[in-house]
Amino acid sequence: MDYYKQKRFICEITGHSGMDFFTAQQSENEASHEVDDSFPDSLRDPILRKVQFSTISRIDSLVDHVFEEFKQDFYPGENVTVILDDGNRLNGTIREKTKFPQLVRPDGTIERKAFARYFVSLTSRPDDEALVDGDHLVRDRKTFTKQMLRSFLKNSLNRESWLGAPWQVKDKLAAQYRINGQVPDELHYDKQKAQNHLTRTMKKAEANNGLLNSFSQYSHPPLVELRPKGHKGKITQHDIEIARQQQYMHIHQTLSGSQSTGYPQGVLSPRDGQYFHIINSHPGYHVIASKGLPKPPPPPPIKYPIEDLEVPPVRNGAPRPAMKYLSEDCPCTGRTPEGAGSGIRMESVGALLETWNTLNVYCEVFVLDSFTFDDYIEALQFTSEDVQCELLVEIHCAVLKKLVNHEKDLNGQVQITLPIPLPEDTDDDSSPHGSSLEPTPTPEPEITPRTTRSSIAKTEAAELKAQAAIDAKLHRGAEVDQCVKGYNWRYRLRKRDFCNGRWIVVVVGLLSLYTMTTRFRKICDEILIQLAPLNMGATEETAISQYAKLDINLRVKILQFLCMLSLETQAIRGYMEDCTLQMTQFRKEKVEAQRTRKAALEELKILHEERKTLQPEATSPVPQLEELEEMEGLKMEEPDEEDEEVMESEDEEPVQQRSLRRANDRAAERKRKLEEERGRKEKAEADKARKPTKQARQLEKVLKRINDVMDRIKDCEEEVAILDNDLRESDCPRTKVLGKDRFWNRYYWFERNAMPYAGLPSSSTAHAGYANGCLWIQGPDKIEREGFIELREEEQANYRNAFGIGVTDRKMIEEGQTHTFTAYEWAYYDDPDQLDQLIAWLDVRGEREIKLRKELQAQRDKINVHMEKRKEYLAKYDEEKSDSAEPVTRISTRTKTYVDPTGHRCMNWRNTTALAELGHIHSEPERGQKKGVARVTNKKAIAEDEGRQTRASNRSGKPLTRQGSRYDF
Repeated sequence: MDYYKQKRFICEITGHSGMDFFTAQQSENEASHEVDDSFPDSLRDPILRKVQFSTISRIDSLVDHVFEEFKQDFYPGENVTVILDDGNRLNGTIREKTKFPQLVRPDGTIERKAFARYFVSLTSRPDDEALVDGDHLVRDRKTFTKQMLRSFLKNSLNRESWLGAPWQVKDKLAAQYRINGQVPDELHYDKQKAQNHLTRTMKKAEANNGLLNSFSQYSHPPLVELRPKGHKGKITQHDIEIARQQQYMHIHQTLSGSQSTGYPQGVLSPRDGQYFHIINSHPGYHVIASKGLPKPPPPPPIKYPIEDLEVPPVRNGAPRPAMKYLSEDCPCTGRTPEGAGSGIRMESVGALLETWNTLNVYCEVFVLDSFTFDDYIEALQFTSEDVQCELLVEIHCAVLKKLVNHEKDLNGQVQITLPIPLPEDTDDDSSPHGSSLEPTPTPEPEITPRTTRSSIAKTEAAELKAQAAIDAKLHRGAEVDQCVKGYNWRYRLRKRDFCNGRWIVVVVGLLSLYTMTTRFRKICDEILIQLAPLNMGATEETAISQYAKLDINLRVKILQFLCMLSLETQAIRGYMEDCTLQMTQFRKEKVEAQRTRKAALEELKILHEERKTLQPEATSPVPQLEELEEMEGLKMEEPDEEDEEVMESEDEEPVQQRSLRRANDRAAERKRKLEEERGRKEKAEADKARKPTKQARQLEKVLKRINDVMDRIKDCEEEVAILDNDLRESDCPRTKVLGKDRFWNRYYWFERNAMPYAGLPSSSTAHAGYANGCLWIQGPDKIEREGFIELREEEQANYRNAFGIGVTDRKMIEEGQTHTFTAYEWAYYDDPDQLDQLIAWLDVRGEREIKLRKELQAQRDKINVHMEKRKEYLAKYDEEKSDSAEPVTRISTRTKTYVDPTGHRCMNWRNTTALAELGHIHSEPERGQKKGVARVTNKKAIAEDEGRQTRASNRSGKPLTRQGSRYDF
């Protein structure tokens, strides 16, 4: 029954999903009746007659068959559209139909195909009729569809459960349309069973005959007729045995050369369970057949993935790596949890994660800096009556401010639904609980002058009644809210009166108001008993001092209560709507980027083909012969002149001549000019040789275009990755789970949901480099536990018979030393090695674990990075805390006491987002007041020193949130 209650069924007619079985069935019935009513009446009779006793097994195949046959066939009474030769369309109703059969020639060829003609009464021309064939008629597109036909057939037909059963029209419809409901004899179950048995027998006989016919190369006997001549009945098993014996006898006679009609020695009768043909008289032959009874076909192979608990357990396999627990109490006996001494109960771990996730996802609505989960826990554990933790105070004040507007904004309108209607805020009685919740004084007994036993009894009864009224009162929350007359929690919220811990009084007033509701009464009374006890005065100081003593479990319940109220406000709902619209825009941009990338890939493919045609196979340099020849000619000119001068000097007598001035200089000049000319020629030839050819220039252009297209593809891929990250950060309405393992434990990585992986980059603790840094595991809920793990005795016995172990025992063995049994139990991994062991432990043969393994592998690198960042962040402060041997230094001033933040990580957090947008933090007054101005000026100076920047604007000109931003991921 639990399976049918799961919201995983789909209405096949409307297509609606996310319904349980009964809702989907009801939706199908209602939709099928609507479709059935709209089905054309003129088609009901012929279609029902067509499908009566049809043996098409699948309903989809039957629908396709009927639709193709009736798609171009029309019947009297149908409303159709007539298409005239000139293209005009006229509506009408078929009055009469005439069918003409197919004509076949004696040689078997078709002389004329079958066709029909229709007399159509035209709607727009009452006095005219059209005589047309089927090619000139069309139906309305919504009149006859496969979906309507499927619904009509499902509501009109039924059949028996055995294989090959014919479809039958329901008795009511068969009587209405006078359709014969007598099933033919050949379609009865007995006849079909006998026919199927005979078919299987014939197939076996044909297989045996194929083996025996392999001896046809030695003898070619006439094949024995399985069906006796003149016998019109069906083949019996006796006939098959006789035919088989005859063939065996003929083969044996052929091989042995004997005409004996008996079986030889060594050959068993084919009637025996096993037979062997051993041929000893022919030395060249070996055993030709060895066959026993037919083996059953092997079971079909299992098609994975399947249900995880149906996967056979691995014997002696490695268990799941040990998990860690944040709480003091541990579901595993004999193990000390990692959260020992923290004061955190297991039931509070889920609330801690829920509130931290809500505050970080909607930190822009609350105007808060993001913060790490470890700092959040430390802030909730921080206890001091003299020092305020800014992180603890700011998250409370930021959430409270969303519940009631400022007095200047819509006159301080309340943004949540209060449990009772409130009167107008015109007088002192504006409190939602008013004087009705004022403490009732103890009535004094009236002592009569004459004391009797009856008067004494009445007095004692009055005293007991008064004492019972006092005992029934659990706390003084309403009195604390009204400790200042006419100034209840709503006035405080409108005035933003949060200084010096007075926001706690606002919380007390809200809690006392919601004690009137059944939903929150228990938790509100539990908290107010501590904040406003009966044995203390109903003052602001009482609530403030009592909150300092409150443990982390009650503090997180207060935050959980406030976060639940804030989700009703228009600010949160408007933010969700804006994120939804933003996600739609991101999806459009992603589709456009993917389309551009696809077009670029097609262009790149074409360019690569063009490059292959242009690029030569061998690119060896070609020698420049002309250049070499010119250089050789230039070298030969110089020795010719010198030799000529030498020859002239030898023929003539040596005459002493006067030496010319600067003759050597002129020779050097001529040599220099020759060298310059030679260099110019060499450069020209080299340039000519380096000048690319036309094909080389084309190749260069193609390569340049390829590089441009590849750059464009890379830009598109980067844009798609950025848009995917923006979509992830904008998906704030729900917290997505990574997946479930075989025992229905859920796995969460909260950084994946609607927030940057390391928190806001502008946060005061952005240097930590992580937000949560853990992989969280939640136990199975009640439905999954009772439906799959804690089975009934009979189901446990069946599972034990199938796998040799029960589900509960298998869980204890395969999960190792640590477990989570209910949805209220949480554990975590904070080490990359444990994550790798967990991925290796998951079995890809299971439906749930293959999806979980895929998600973990996709996010593995990011999870490992943030786990390492968390270790570094915590180790840094642990070292500073251990190195500091002196006690925490406290500096007292007239206004406030400050502590050295070295010992507490949470003290380093600052709400720089509120300083940038509002000019002050939430817990301090606005800029107009003196105290707030000093604090704001100091904060602005700190922000300027740290070089913090205000947020930019997005594409639409609106302030840029983390959604739509471009972060490294």
